[in-house]
Amino acid sequence: MPGGLPITLLLILAATCIVSFMAFSNRRLIDDLILWPPAIERKREYYRLVTYGLIHADGMHLLFNMMTLYFFGREMEPFYNDSLGAFGFGLFYLGGLIISILPTYLKNRHNNNYRSLGASGAVSAVLFGFIMLSPWTRILVWFVPIPAIIYAVLYVAYSIYMDQRGQGNINHSAHLWGAAYGVVFTVLVNPMVLPHFLGSLAQPGM
Repeated sequence: MPGGLPITLLLILAATCIVSFMAFSNRRLIDDLILWPPAIERKREYYRLVTYGLIHADGMHLLFNMMTLYFFGREMEPFYNDSLGAFGFGLFYLGGLIISILPTYLKNRHNNNYRSLGASGAVSAVLFGFIMLSPWTRILVWFVPIPAIIYAVLYVAYSIYMDQRGQGNINHSAHLWGAAYGVVFTVLVNPMVLPHFLGSLAQPGM
């Protein structure tokens, strides 16, 4: 129900924070949950395609993801629940975790040295779902307000550039696939979103 308490979002936030805090001081827990492709390829531990999103590299990584998820998830949960039922947002978020990481898994399924963690791909899906509904809403990026659609363009361009460079410890591929999933899923859930989005682009003052 629009305006209701975002129960699913709060459960996701609580579970992610609790597990992440536990993992900060428990290396065994990290090893059990992290996306390590050979464990999926050899041991069929498919649960890692989801549990990697419950753990984070450090407190700042967790804080950034959870703040972003909260601010945009509270707007998006009613949208998905209205269309898909009480578990709509949960299904959307779960799909974001899996779809955003699948290309990474397939690319590295024989790479013993590759590991990935964090909910960034699913959070990107939530953010880009929101952008489809409200592209000109101003969002804070390092305390600077910019239109969501401008941020989206810069975000995608930067992620593509960094993914092609292949440097650093951030999984930019997951960000891109999560964003794409967020756009496609949102349009499939409600096809009227696309003409609304295109119409909104032509009216930046609205």
